[in-house]
Amino acid sequence: MKPKQLLLLLAACLSLFAANAQIIEPVKWSSRVEKNSDTEFTLVMEGKIDDEWHVYSQFTPDGGPLPIELKYENQQGNYALVGKTTESKTERKFNDVFGVDEIFFSKKVVLKQKVKILNPGLSSIIAKIDYQVCKEVCINGNEKFTFAIPKIAPTTTAAIEEAKATNAENPVLVDTVAVAPDTTGAAVRPTEVPAAPPVTTEPEDADRSLWSIFFIAFLSGFAALLTPCVFPLIPMTVSFFTKQSKTKAAGIRNAIIYGVSIILIYVILGSLVTAIFGADALNSLATNVWFNLIFFALLVFFAASFLGAFEIMLPNSWANKVDRQADRGGIIGILFMALALAIVSFSCTGPIVGTLLFEAASNGGIGPIVGMLGFSLALALPFMLFAMFPGWLNSLPKSGGWLNTVKVFLGFLELALAFKFLSNADLVLQLHLLEREVFLAIWIAIFGALALYLFGKITMPHDSPLNHISVGRLMLGLLVLSFTVYMIPGLWGAPLKLINAFPPPMEYSESPRGIGGSNVQHANADQLPEGAKFGPHDIVTFDDYDLGLAYAKSVNKPIMIDFTGFACVNCRKMENNVWSDERIMQILNNDVVLISLYVDDKRELPESEQHVSKATGNDIETIGDKWTEFMLTRYQTNTQPLYVLTDLEGKTLNGTTSYDPDIEKYEGWLKEGIAKFKQ
Repeated sequence: MKPKQLLLLLAACLSLFAANAQIIEPVKWSSRVEKNSDTEFTLVMEGKIDDEWHVYSQFTPDGGPLPIELKYENQQGNYALVGKTTESKTERKFNDVFGVDEIFFSKKVVLKQKVKILNPGLSSIIAKIDYQVCKEVCINGNEKFTFAIPKIAPTTTAAIEEAKATNAENPVLVDTVAVAPDTTGAAVRPTEVPAAPPVTTEPEDADRSLWSIFFIAFLSGFAALLTPCVFPLIPMTVSFFTKQSKTKAAGIRNAIIYGVSIILIYVILGSLVTAIFGADALNSLATNVWFNLIFFALLVFFAASFLGAFEIMLPNSWANKVDRQADRGGIIGILFMALALAIVSFSCTGPIVGTLLFEAASNGGIGPIVGMLGFSLALALPFMLFAMFPGWLNSLPKSGGWLNTVKVFLGFLELALAFKFLSNADLVLQLHLLEREVFLAIWIAIFGALALYLFGKITMPHDSPLNHISVGRLMLGLLVLSFTVYMIPGLWGAPLKLINAFPPPMEYSESPRGIGGSNVQHANADQLPEGAKFGPHDIVTFDDYDLGLAYAKSVNKPIMIDFTGFACVNCRKMENNVWSDERIMQILNNDVVLISLYVDDKRELPESEQHVSKATGNDIETIGDKWTEFMLTRYQTNTQPLYVLTDLEGKTLNGTTSYDPDIEKYEGWLKEGIAKFKQ
């Protein structure tokens, strides 16, 4: 062979290898040690993230993508962790696949942990980090950092001994974070990480969130305006300004001052909540079990008040004192008139304001201030507008029973929302007391009762006699009834995409795969091949390669390896949108043996199987590590989802494919590989 031909052949081989090698490293890690004092240091782990990729924070909620997991080795007697591991700025975004907020890093991630040296001879600290980074595909990565600790001077020995004594008396406590769901019931190893810190958002996401808070608060203010505590005050207050003012301009000016005073009162309330609890304190409380339980009780209390069980009233002495100040006149008098409105209308506005403050504060930052601005603006606008155009007062509907109807309607909504907070607590504790079917049954009962109320079949204590229902009330009743009927199939496993952020997820259910036809197969679960189970859409799958291979040989079918993850978003999208197609399900059920290997399975391997990978140098300690190594060494890639069709000798039939929601293309890939197997 001529030299030129040899070079061309070599170039072709290199090109082929490059085309097949798909090991991607979207995060480039580095580490350093910062000295704080002779015995205290800060361990810094910094990762630069490629464009469009996201690394998920250690505080990402359970049920979502995999959070960062940190482990500091050989602490006993050598060093103590000081405080929590802190993170650089994160972003927050709702994931409609998992039904939780993702907390993630873009561009850059920095983790810092302070340590106190207890052993003067300590020369290094080893830290391990497991993380997930995703774009259209996901990669589960791990890094091992060795931090060189400067030699401790002999003069600091006494300080170290003191630190040892302190650490013995007050050991540093760490929390545990749940790892990927365990579908086998085997024990799962917790990872030592601290409790969640405040989460910040990128400006664009934060702006979008604040705008949504503002508009929701504005609509809530409008709803409060239509309650019997506020609506009748509009013509009374406007008439007072127009009659008491010497000129029309003065009346308009006083009404505007009155409206601005209302806004100031509520904005100051929002500012106080932010100042007292901190810009992000309630954000972390929003996922706290006890806080969710307390807020559930408060919302039920508010709902009972709206439904007519009792009135929530501030002390009469407050209103009397404010009324006396309002008589002073001038700007101060107008300000106290606005304060009197806030106090007198509290029985109607209090529950709405309380709910708004919690929801707004859960987003952190200035959310409570923005929320109160939107609410008070809706409340104040009518007083200003009707003062400018008093002739409009004649167009206002007369006060009557419809105002109480609005209040009762809000009471039903408060009651339904309360169970969302109870569900949050149940999910965190994994008590399975309020599973999906129970939650939906409660909502069906609440909204069904609301529909009956709107149709006049149920009356509340403060309702006026109802001889007929208006067209508007009828239309609203039909809308609520339609929503109630829409939820009923959810009891049998329907996804209910319109409200998927409210009920518990499908997996948190008495019947995770629905009731009816799909469960007929599960009656024959004892007839499954050894090591097999029902996977997505009841497709029979194996989660162990050797067992799946043995079964494939016994039935002489090709193998489809599905490299997946419990926390892989696009894996779920492929299963929900592609595998659910009847053509694809037919193939996966009948023409191949499916083996799903979870690369984020955190169950530990038996000690005899744990080792250091010769190919990657990584510690192979978990089942997920085992399948990751298998994927890297055999297919030279580290991304999920990854689908491979092989023969019974493990040879690839027609290449690999990854995330691609094109059903026809996926079907063609499957049929091509199966045809090659049969040749």
